[in-house]
Amino acid sequence: MPASHSEWDAKHRLAAESAPAEPASIVRELLPLLPRGPALDVACGTGRHTLLLAERRQHVIGLDWSKAALEILESRARAEHVSVDRVTTMERAGRRPRRGIELLHVDLEQVKLPEHAFDLILCFQYLQRSLFPQMSRALRPGGVLLFETFTRAQLEFEGGPRNPSHLLETGELREAFPGLRALFYRELRAGQGIASLLAQKPMKLS
Repeated sequence: MPASHSEWDAKHRLAAESAPAEPASIVRELLPLLPRGPALDVACGTGRHTLLLAERRQHVIGLDWSKAALEILESRARAEHVSVDRVTTMERAGRRPRRGIELLHVDLEQVKLPEHAFDLILCFQYLQRSLFPQMSRALRPGGVLLFETFTRAQLEFEGGPRNPSHLLETGELREAFPGLRALFYRELRAGQGIASLLAQKPMKLS
């Protein structure tokens, strides 16, 4: 897997020469059940999920550290006549109710997510454990997190991360968000090793 900004930019530019990647199957399966309020796509890449949410007239903020990925996402959004804007800071994103996409080029190791700002957060094929508490706090009461990435079982298969620090331990994702209520959880070891979690933030007590 690429390790630097330049390597990720090159990877995304090469991938852009082919047809856009399809959304993860779990996103398509659960899409009708996912909240339609403000959404955050962490490590959005070239936007396979950002665009899917925006197509149903949902406001989505996409974060990524690859400028090339965001340029590709912006181009694809405009080609599909989806409103897309760039923002320079997390504080400027989502300031007013709206539809369409806002994109922020950001170092995910340094980003500060706003609290109680999103009804839906997606994170796919990206593992940064330091973001787990921020993701929980960034959800509104009743908001939903959909998270899927590789486990150590991926080392048995081709592709994916090779660095163990970028791979989930068995059962780790199930326990990673203690403030959320798990609605669905699975680990697969068939062709790839991945873990998937759908979890919800409890509603405020009356």
